[in-house]
Amino acid sequence: MADGVGDQQHLWFTVLGPVGIWRGTQRLDAGSPQQRALLAMLLLRVGWVASVPDLIDAMWGQEPPATAVAALRTYASRLRKALGSDADMVVSESGGYVLRIGESRLDLDVAERLSTEAEREHRCGRPGRARELLLQALDLWTGDALTDAPGPYCAAQRARLEERRLALLESRLDLDLEIGRHAEAVAELTALTAAHPLRERLRELLMLALYRGGRQAEALATFDDTRRLLADELGTDPGPNLSELHQRILRADPDLLPPPGKQGVGGVLLRPAQLPADLSDFTGRSRMVKELARQLTAGEGQGIVVSATSGIGGVGKTALSVHVAHRVRPHFPDGQLYVDLQGVGPAPAEPGAVLGGFLRALGLPDVALPREVSERAALYRSALDGRRILILLDNARDAAQVRSLLPGTQGCAVLVSSRTRMTGLAGAHQVELDVMDPQDALALFTRITGRRDEANIDVVAACGFLPLALRIAATRLATRRSWTVADLARKLADERSRLDELCAGDLTVTASFELGYRNLPAQQARAFHLLSLPDGPDISLTAAAAVLGLSPVETRRLLEPLVDASLLESTAPDRYCYHDLVRLYARTCAERDASPDQREAAMSRLLDFYLSTAAQEYVIERPGDPILDHLEPTQWPGLSFESRDTALEWLFSEARNLLACARASGHRSALRRAADLMFVAKDLAETGAHAPQYTQVNAHLLNVARPQKDAQAEGRLHCPMVNVHVLAGRFEEAEQAAQAALAFRLHCTDPVLSAHALNESAILASVQRQYENAEQYQLQALEVFRHYGNHNSEASALNNLARVYLETGRVAQAVKLCEQALAIYHAIGATLRLANGKYTLGLALARAGRPEEALEQMNQALLIFQSNRHRLWEALAYWRMSEMHLAASRPVQAAGLAEHALATLHSTGSSWIRAKALTTLGHALRRTKHTDRARACWREALTLYAQLGSPDAANVRSLLSA
Repeated sequence: MADGVGDQQHLWFTVLGPVGIWRGTQRLDAGSPQQRALLAMLLLRVGWVASVPDLIDAMWGQEPPATAVAALRTYASRLRKALGSDADMVVSESGGYVLRIGESRLDLDVAERLSTEAEREHRCGRPGRARELLLQALDLWTGDALTDAPGPYCAAQRARLEERRLALLESRLDLDLEIGRHAEAVAELTALTAAHPLRERLRELLMLALYRGGRQAEALATFDDTRRLLADELGTDPGPNLSELHQRILRADPDLLPPPGKQGVGGVLLRPAQLPADLSDFTGRSRMVKELARQLTAGEGQGIVVSATSGIGGVGKTALSVHVAHRVRPHFPDGQLYVDLQGVGPAPAEPGAVLGGFLRALGLPDVALPREVSERAALYRSALDGRRILILLDNARDAAQVRSLLPGTQGCAVLVSSRTRMTGLAGAHQVELDVMDPQDALALFTRITGRRDEANIDVVAACGFLPLALRIAATRLATRRSWTVADLARKLADERSRLDELCAGDLTVTASFELGYRNLPAQQARAFHLLSLPDGPDISLTAAAAVLGLSPVETRRLLEPLVDASLLESTAPDRYCYHDLVRLYARTCAERDASPDQREAAMSRLLDFYLSTAAQEYVIERPGDPILDHLEPTQWPGLSFESRDTALEWLFSEARNLLACARASGHRSALRRAADLMFVAKDLAETGAHAPQYTQVNAHLLNVARPQKDAQAEGRLHCPMVNVHVLAGRFEEAEQAAQAALAFRLHCTDPVLSAHALNESAILASVQRQYENAEQYQLQALEVFRHYGNHNSEASALNNLARVYLETGRVAQAVKLCEQALAIYHAIGATLRLANGKYTLGLALARAGRPEEALEQMNQALLIFQSNRHRLWEALAYWRMSEMHLAASRPVQAAGLAEHALATLHSTGSSWIRAKALTTLGHALRRTKHTDRARACWREALTLYAQLGSPDAANVRSLLSA
């Protein structure tokens, strides 16, 4: 809020919009248009006397009325009256008038002050803060400056103030690009260049934003459009700045990329500093530390430097790597990146996800991240070019996992740790770790325990000089102050049959953990090994309680001592995880110490927990759906939610754990529950947030289910995939899933499967333009939904049927169906699904020739999709609104909304919707004389359609050939 707004004691004047006077939130009467013109002139010359002749000329020009002087005095008198107790601000002086107001009482003055502060912040290296200040300045414009103030003076000042606004806007957009917000800027710049086609600075910013977003063809096409427009309109060529940028894009100048790693949250300048904390008691390995440090800091001219440490589990690879990384930090002033690649776990980190995390740490927003791994890797290499950054890749599985994470040019260094030698990394410096020297091992144990005892050497020897075993033994001793070192040594000696294995490869790790495990009370030991069975990255307290069959209070009482004993880690309050090696050991304990029935019962309870809880979230999102009456019975309860927000937050935060549980539950006794879990958690895929993972788990369960010949389970697994494949543009896979679901419905008496198989098949047929089939399927689905009382899906089916009617010319009937669907949604209290109803009604109203009503419905749908994280549907709403503006001959607005759709799609990976948005964007660009860029959009859309085998490719080919 500007300084004067809301201040009930002082006046606030506005010229950046309607000329006005405010006292707090109350607007005072500024009088007739001529009186406002007088006020405007006095405001724009605050502190300077305006003579009567100047005022007359400003208000009436060359032909003032004969009563101009008298009228002027009347306006001044009325103005004083309007100011009330501040009437003395208007002063008669030297044959004219002057307005004397305090500082920060005029919106224009505040805007200029904010602009000056922004320039200062930028010079001090704080572009994010500078951008915030410019946004505040621009927010002071509430419309065209000096609105409703007539006269030649106000007309001239109106043009000047508009130019000032555009200059501030260009400065803010420049800052957007500087801090990596190029994807968001494209939409705004596309609209601005259409509105101000001859403004070269805007074109320059648009080209740069497109290039940084990986849209080089469109950036070059924008230059061609500009060159042709300037020649046609002005008979000139592009200026030197625009021409130089064009050449730099042609040669892929790396300096065009935003400076990565410099911009953090809130605009604060940052560089990545992701190294874990160094161990304060790190001991020994001095030769290796020096060797690795020397390699990593070998100097320039040698390309990238890669060093790899390898060795058995527990030998101290991570500790050594982190210690060395901290030692060489000063040689890498641009930052340090770190990731645990989880190479020994069941789900090693995917290079694409790791690259995404690194690019975010280097300052790029989500919307700027390419979808393909190869494109992310290329952008990553570009972001590192010319910088000195250390990358620590911990716990790698193999060389293939690492290759795409390597820089491309000299200056950076990479340190890799792995259980296996990285022989596949050409030119990498290899260091193999063995157990510690006896003296170093003894020193480490003594430093950790703080005890100097003759028995120390006995403990160290029994641990096989393995760092992980030493730390576990020392921790046991440190947490039991009544024990002596000799006591611990005797305990180790009693288990010599196992301790002898400390020197035998991976079994050394097993024996080390056995020291802690065998001394646990029975209930803690049970908790330790049973909680290792789920495959998720971590586990919540309530999920852990389900695994153990205990209350959350009892479960916490068991788990916290395990954390104290370093057998379990607590990543956040009431969340737990294992170190990967500890998990492997714990699972061997589970196989040895828990019967198959006990292990199956633990996973069954966890499946019950996730199914019951996900079902609660499902019905909260879909009131009126009696799904709880049609799911497999569960023995263990789930969570209850106080609000939709908490339910939605749970679903997305537990996505990886939930899907991991489903994947592990395909055996006969759990198959139907696993299928039900996938069915009620389908929002994970339909929102686009977890579609790849959901698809993979679903495919795995189908493979497991086929030999079991359970029609209901297989059918329910196929149903959600139809829509998932359609939204991704995979129509062949969608067809296969739909046909399978339809076939399985005939072999069981499941109304849920029957109705949803018909409904999804109708959607697919409609997309494929098989409208007769779509209508038949949809009418059948509608009948089944009504039969088993699913009011939520009944409304959805009405919406889908309405779309078929729209495509077959029955517009009035379609509108009625949409209104019926909305009435049902309102009656059952739907929220998210209400957005789908408004979305479809928007389409119907647009076809009915009611564009403004259509846009209003679509905008309401958009807001609901955004608040519920439905990125795919958010993008669809943007695209549809773009089409509506295009149909209403508003190509500038259409282009901006299409760009918003594209920016939203960056995190969803839907090529089909992206192609649709690009096609619409091309139409909007062509109408705004961005012809070459339009063709670039259509060429990309054609490529995507061709890859998907979509019939829409023919349309785009005709556009290009025309």
